[in-house]
Amino acid sequence: MTDNLPALLIAAASGVLMAWQGTFNAVLGKRIGLLETTFVVHITGLLLVSLLLFVLRLGSGRLSQLFAAPWYTLLGGVLGVGIVYLVALSIPRVGVAPATTAIILGQVFTAGLIDHFGFCGVDKLPFSWCRIVGTLLMALGAYFLLKK
Repeated sequence: MTDNLPALLIAAASGVLMAWQGTFNAVLGKRIGLLETTFVVHITGLLLVSLLLFVLRLGSGRLSQLFAAPWYTLLGGVLGVGIVYLVALSIPRVGVAPATTAIILGQVFTAGLIDHFGFCGVDKLPFSWCRIVGTLLMALGAYFLLKK
């Protein structure tokens, strides 16, 4: 566990950013609309990453290898549009914490299936009784968090 601590802290930081992003997107979505917000989010992201890649030259320099990657890896951008839209849609309806709890549960269940079956060539990490119990405890915790 301690060997993985830096990576886990980075992952936790991404969760912090996701909660803020969802909040900002929900507020913007109420003001300008959900599709418009999704557009603005991706345009501003494109501008930032363009600056990092092409002006500051911070990338690995392997963008030319893009089409050597499997076709399905290009679906990340499509999924990103769905993620931004659905998060901005759900947060105003249920609140930041309940929406984030549901998001995390969806991520954990899906990630467990991806790991278990080794989808897309990731290393297989089969479900064990500990993983199943941990996932169920997480779902139970989510139930209590969401209970009014």
